[in-house]
Amino acid sequence: MVSWLGHWHPLVLHFPIVLLLLALFLGLTGRRVPPPLLVVAVLSALVTAITGFFLGKETVVRGSLLVWHQWLGAAVAFVSVVWYALSNMGLGRGIFAKVWQVVLLGLIALTGHYGGMLTHGEDFLALPIDPKQREIPDNPVIYGDVVARILNDKCISCHNPNKQKGELLMTDRDALLKGGESGTAIVPGKPGESEMVKRLHLPMDNDGHMPPEGKTPLTDTEIGILERWIALGASDTLRLSDLKEPEPLIGLVKSLMVPDPLDKWAEFPKVADTTLLRLSSDYLTINRMAANAEALSVDVYLPPEYDPQPVVNLKRVAENIVELDLSGIPIGSEEIDFIATCTHLEWLELDKTPIGDDAIEKLADLKQLGLLKVYQTSIGDKSLSVFKRLPNLKKLYLWDTDVTVGALEKFKGEAPHMLVEDGIDPEIEAFFIAGDTTVIE
Repeated sequence: MVSWLGHWHPLVLHFPIVLLLLALFLGLTGRRVPPPLLVVAVLSALVTAITGFFLGKETVVRGSLLVWHQWLGAAVAFVSVVWYALSNMGLGRGIFAKVWQVVLLGLIALTGHYGGMLTHGEDFLALPIDPKQREIPDNPVIYGDVVARILNDKCISCHNPNKQKGELLMTDRDALLKGGESGTAIVPGKPGESEMVKRLHLPMDNDGHMPPEGKTPLTDTEIGILERWIALGASDTLRLSDLKEPEPLIGLVKSLMVPDPLDKWAEFPKVADTTLLRLSSDYLTINRMAANAEALSVDVYLPPEYDPQPVVNLKRVAENIVELDLSGIPIGSEEIDFIATCTHLEWLELDKTPIGDDAIEKLADLKQLGLLKVYQTSIGDKSLSVFKRLPNLKKLYLWDTDVTVGALEKFKGEAPHMLVEDGIDPEIEAFFIAGDTTVIE
């Protein structure tokens, strides 16, 4: 019965806050506080504080946040009663009453702050984290860099030292192995027998579903990661590089390592649609990468008479261009200098253009570049050193160039993370050229 009464606490707590703040506004501005308003505010504050203590009975292990929240709530109720007593004694507008009103205002703020941290986590009012600090490293520890992050985002707010719902802590691996009132949360090697996984798969309307209704549920990818981590033994030292194909956990983790494009592009300068229309032509199209996104994709086509100026004019939106296709365009130094200013470029096509090593050297600062097409150009071995300095370059297309076979093989060995497309295998190419129909084994 006591616990049931405690469940009313979240429902009634906002009522006294609004009434007390209204009464405080009137009192601190020198106006008369209507007695009925003060009576209802004080009574509702008392009810809220009492139900808060009842609700706390459900938590066997009470952390410091819960203790502070409860006693600060009690202090709010006590100071409200003192204010009411002073008002009945005719001292409601005196300096002493105003001191109590200021104290009450501070207590309401602190109580709400601790309540917010209990409900949403201790970092509830923390300053936003730099997105780069949230990035998963290239070779993450599966538990520390991935699993713990998922649990921290979706589970820790209800399973921390200050709020151990079901007597379960989820702040570290040992706590997961220890479990709570329903038993161990994880059984290494057996995700199907792990209570945590069972709760994740319950219907959303089931009282045992985790996270509970009103909380952000885990995605299918996040659930898959937890299941595979447990299936592989729930190690706290396993790294991504320790896994071998075709282990599903590799793809699941890598999918989390790819940042949301909209987040990456959120800080781009604003570009008006009218500006894009002015820069576009029949031979130069500009498209937004997504609806209302400021990231741009540019495609240039060869006109009957080529003029570099339309390309050079794109400098005014250079910071917004993430994809640029200049395939087959007779570009020169002006265009290369422009490309070098597109610091957010992720995709660049320069195939079938008259570029060489000097042009590639000018593009060494395109640190976001992930795909580069330079096949059927005059680039040579010198350009390979530039490609190695591009940290995000994952796909490189460079057949029919002046790059030597030896230098290319050495480059592939030094950049195993990069997919290098260097054309059709010579034996297969000779086969098709000769028109031979013999099956090559």
